[in-house]
Amino acid sequence: MATWKTSINDFKSFLRLEKSLSENSIDAYIHDIEKFVQFLNSFNYKVSPVEVNFAHAKEFVNWINELGINPRSQARILSGIRAFYKYLLLDDIIDKDPVALIETPGIGKKLPVVLSVQEIDDLINAIDLSTETGQRNRAIIETLYSCGLRVSELVNLKISNLFFEQSYIKITGKGNKERLVPISNRAIKEINFYINNYRNHLNIDKENNNVVFLNRRGKKLTREMIFIIIKDLATKIQLKKKISPHTFRHSFATHLIEGGAD
Repeated sequence: MATWKTSINDFKSFLRLEKSLSENSIDAYIHDIEKFVQFLNSFNYKVSPVEVNFAHAKEFVNWINELGINPRSQARILSGIRAFYKYLLLDDIIDKDPVALIETPGIGKKLPVVLSVQEIDDLINAIDLSTETGQRNRAIIETLYSCGLRVSELVNLKISNLFFEQSYIKITGKGNKERLVPISNRAIKEINFYINNYRNHLNIDKENNNVVFLNRRGKKLTREMIFIIIKDLATKIQLKKKISPHTFRHSFATHLIEGGAD
């Protein structure tokens, strides 16, 4: 009979090899399952993964609710446990999913903040180009919006992955998956200007020689620094919306759809 230890280890391998998930994502899934095992142990339910039934799952939902875990976190934990049991079902280890009928706690879904094209232009125009970092920040905002990048993808963007003649860049995203992303002429112009007139004057750290966006010390920018740049610009134009780097990704997608794209 499958034990918790072997089943969790096999599930880990499945997520890593077949789903190509990052280690952080895998750890999150395993943490959810370990929470369920902790519950079973606390109530002295000596059952293997195969022996878990609907009643156990239902009682677990009540338990995490009584612990005061918010509905969003409860939903995430249940999502991890569901994925585990779907895997066991797929692998013919179980023939009935004990969590299939468990209801997810209701979550008020917040609509993502979206910027208008005018608001994006206002943010870009608010950048002081007379400062050392002005042109870099302008290129950053243009790239975030033009390519719909995640902040982690932006800070890790490599010069060797810029294919401006073909109007695309190569991105390494979640789970180390690579994809080709179109880039606008405006973003190409801003990046080229930054590289040729500002970046080439930096004393670049050897490890970051291939990284596009650098700080004044020639090192890779942190995610936090991108948040600060955007927050400062929003304050400067007295923008009432609460925005983050991800807002540009949402805006990019929304504007594409509004323009008739899939």
